[in-house]
Amino acid sequence: MQDNVAVAGCPRHIAIIMDGNGRWAQKRAMPRTMGHRAGGKVARKIIEACDARGIECLTLFAFSTENWGRPKQEVGVLMDLFLSTLRERMDEFHERGARLRFIGDRSSFAEPLRAEMQRAEEQTASNSGLQLNVAVSYGGRQDIAAVARRMAEQVRDGEMQLDDITEQRIDAALALGDLPPPDLFIRTGGELRISNFLLWQLAYTELFFTDTLWPDFDEAALDKAIAGFAARERRFGGLPQAKA
Repeated sequence: MQDNVAVAGCPRHIAIIMDGNGRWAQKRAMPRTMGHRAGGKVARKIIEACDARGIECLTLFAFSTENWGRPKQEVGVLMDLFLSTLRERMDEFHERGARLRFIGDRSSFAEPLRAEMQRAEEQTASNSGLQLNVAVSYGGRQDIAAVARRMAEQVRDGEMQLDDITEQRIDAALALGDLPPPDLFIRTGGELRISNFLLWQLAYTELFFTDTLWPDFDEAALDKAIAGFAARERRFGGLPQAKA
């Protein structure tokens, strides 16, 4: 197993929309489901690459709330792929010291998949390596709305005052609220949208879009995105830093 080595200029947290699996398959006259299987293999390689580069957190958008509207067969293959990947790779992730977490609404998933998700989280809960977050049946608007409902209930029940609702408290209550926000967002597949992914958390994230379809995304493409991030000056609304 390769030792983790922090690479100069690397972001602490990378978030990725893995787009283009279906189009990759269609270009090769293959069923869209074959693209998802190819994309799953790439995801594993990118996870290992981020781990090797000393990235602290990696968040992958695997399945959005909107994806339930896809053809039933395609959704079924995706669910089977999630389940088989968890069962086949869980011990490997654990041995690498990765901590796995799922964000999103699990209520629509079949019980075997929900059970595997819970098992994976419990098995890796004490690991201190790469924090791997997988967004499944997730939507950024839903994430914010859920926090708003909880805080409204707390105000109604006298557990919180209106003045207690601050950006910091909202931030902490959102999914991944205990982690640093993404420094770098990557979307493959040529689309130039955030698509309801981590809407609050991406407020000051550097965005990187590429035409490369996800099954063709590799370590060289990852390094290109990281190099682009390292070359940017992040001012967060302030003035440029004076050069020595």
